[in-house]
Amino acid sequence: MKVHILDDWFDTLRTLPCFAKLDDCDVTVWTDHQPDPDLLAERVRAAEALVLFRERTKIGAPLLQQLPNLKLISQRSVYPHIDVNACTTNHVLLCSNMHSDTPSYAAAEHTLALILASYRQIPEQVASLRSGQWQSGVGRTLRGRILGLYGYGRIANSVAEYAKALGMKVQWWASDDGRDRAARDGESVSESRSAFFSSSDIISIHVRLKPATHGLITGEDLALMKPRALFVNTSRSHLVAQGALECEVARDRIHAAIDVFDDEPMTDVSNPLLCHPNVLATPHIGYVTEDEFDLQFADIFDQIIAYREGVPINMINSDVWREQ
Repeated sequence: MKVHILDDWFDTLRTLPCFAKLDDCDVTVWTDHQPDPDLLAERVRAAEALVLFRERTKIGAPLLQQLPNLKLISQRSVYPHIDVNACTTNHVLLCSNMHSDTPSYAAAEHTLALILASYRQIPEQVASLRSGQWQSGVGRTLRGRILGLYGYGRIANSVAEYAKALGMKVQWWASDDGRDRAARDGESVSESRSAFFSSSDIISIHVRLKPATHGLITGEDLALMKPRALFVNTSRSHLVAQGALECEVARDRIHAAIDVFDDEPMTDVSNPLLCHPNVLATPHIGYVTEDEFDLQFADIFDQIIAYREGVPINMINSDVWREQ
């Protein structure tokens, strides 16, 4: 089976144990990003299966219509970057393990890393030292601070464990169902949305992006945050209303630590979320660890093997398979 892997920027997958699962396949790995659907179609014309790195490449009709050999797209987790109807129309089966029982510890760890780095001014202190200077400022302590977690899910619960170990106080906000579950679990749920935003020293959002959550965090929400409060986003950029975070940061009231952007890869160094001194930004590396990749791509490669053996798993548009 001819398998093409997109966007493996550092050619990492070949080095992982899970890659052996594809020993019987004809594998091509692309280590750069090609956003143009016509140029991408030229590259992967022979592919029978496409492997995606999360949401790095959008998959829609302009691409799929040029790939008559493509039978399978294998990936993991949510798929807002994939036009499922276009897949079905073009007889391409989408398989995606939703890993409902497996939190991303890598993303939770990166959330904590951003919080620590921001509060202790680690990037600034390192830059000062490397420039021949000594200390460049005074950081803040996390113990006793209030961490507000928006979204009562697996990653947020892992972040809560880390925060409590550091002596932080954790409070929650979420959907009605999420708040109910948090309360039943004995967690502290804020009395209102406005109280959540106005009383938290740090707010970290952990919500899946879907039509109902697009623009979930508004400018009004951010304006309620305390002066010098920290807003953290390692989930998805579009959970925040477009331009709202940039506007609030520009007022020099709050700080931000972000791992996600409206447009990725983000290479515009003039973007305020890259150049404002109150923002600590990383290039969507929350899930980018060797351990996490081996876990994720073992599932993705298992889907390819299952398809090849005639027993596909984790089908999203199963009608395609039934029609074959």
